[in-house]
Amino acid sequence: MWASAGLTYLFLYLPLVIVVLYSFNDSRLNAEWVGFTLKWYQKLFHNEKMLTAAGNSLLIGIIASFFATILGTLAGIALHKYKLRLLPFLVLTPIAIPELLMGVSLVIFFVIVNQLIGILELGFVTILLSHIAFCIGFVAIVVRARMQGMDDSLVEAARDLGATPFQAFRLITLPVIKPGIIAGALMAFTLSIDDFVITFFTAGAGASMLPLEIYSMIKIAVTPEVNAVSSLLMLLTLALIVIATKVSPSALRANS
Repeated sequence: MWASAGLTYLFLYLPLVIVVLYSFNDSRLNAEWVGFTLKWYQKLFHNEKMLTAAGNSLLIGIIASFFATILGTLAGIALHKYKLRLLPFLVLTPIAIPELLMGVSLVIFFVIVNQLIGILELGFVTILLSHIAFCIGFVAIVVRARMQGMDDSLVEAARDLGATPFQAFRLITLPVIKPGIIAGALMAFTLSIDDFVITFFTAGAGASMLPLEIYSMIKIAVTPEVNAVSSLLMLLTLALIVIATKVSPSALRANS
């Protein structure tokens, strides 16, 4: 069991270690290790096109995760409270269908809307709307799971003591599901910032996004500069995981 587990983790994480290691390789070919250098990171930080793409991805990730968290939280609560057959289908379909199919569906929808009203060309707005639609379901799943572990009698007791529905939600429900909301927000941000398929279909010709820039770079060769970008993106993802593990337990202790 230990041997199989070790081989599995080696298979999963060894390529990531190689990517990080070769981002410091003093050779553009990446065929063999030549020596240690930081010039690829220096070159990356002076690449205006890559910095613009990274800024766009960060901005869309923040905005998309904000709105997806709000809508996903409401959807997760509705999935827990109301046993409607159509509701799970509407909320969870975007994460159940293949990304390729969703990307094609979204670009067709945006093209039709643009032909009808002429104000929705492919670009920043269409990417943002697509990421919000894609991330809502993930947030809803996390929040619904948190709601299922909640004692509904607490809300009923608050209502019996004179609390309004909003007061019961703000003082009882919201603190209990807060760890799930935080986890859902971090998940939505991570999914948005590194999504390629949906971004590729909905970006349009002039949009500059980090996953698209990385893809355009690796079409020629996987250079150390690509490894540097990937390493920084990996570092950001790991930082979000660490933040989630630190914030959620503290939130749980504060609500206990």
